[in-house]
Amino acid sequence: MVRQVISQRPTGILELGLGTLERSEKIVRLASRVSESPVHYVGLDRFEARQPGDPPGVTLKEAHRRLHDLGRIQLVPGNADSSLSRLCNHLGHFDLILISAATDQQNLTRCWFFLQRLIRPDTTLLQEAPGEDGGLWRPVPHERVNDLASQTLLRRAG
Repeated sequence: MVRQVISQRPTGILELGLGTLERSEKIVRLASRVSESPVHYVGLDRFEARQPGDPPGVTLKEAHRRLHDLGRIQLVPGNADSSLSRLCNHLGHFDLILISAATDQQNLTRCWFFLQRLIRPDTTLLQEAPGEDGGLWRPVPHERVNDLASQTLLRRAG
């Protein structure tokens, strides 16, 4: 993922699931150093509403404190699907989208339709493989995003 940030120089980053914030800080710091424009970072996380089975994470206040000097930071508390449904028309497009393995799969299933609306042809979407120690990030092709978004619509139509 570090190589991706260095080569792509993203100015718009969306992250679903911040966890302990170490990855987020590292990525935003690096993007700020290599990008020619200010970085706009949007982080969606449950923060204080974490469930007992969720991995550890930071509070919304702590996340703001640690990230606010690194760029234009927007932190959104709540489940990823409901947050994206409220905000996707206002967020614009992103250069890099990161989906943490800690993101609830049921919520993620409902996110694909909204994620499809946030990508451009040059957007890189990376998903962390569950159960991998240290985080193995795999690219999600745009065709796969389109397929998953279509499946979401078909489930809704039912």
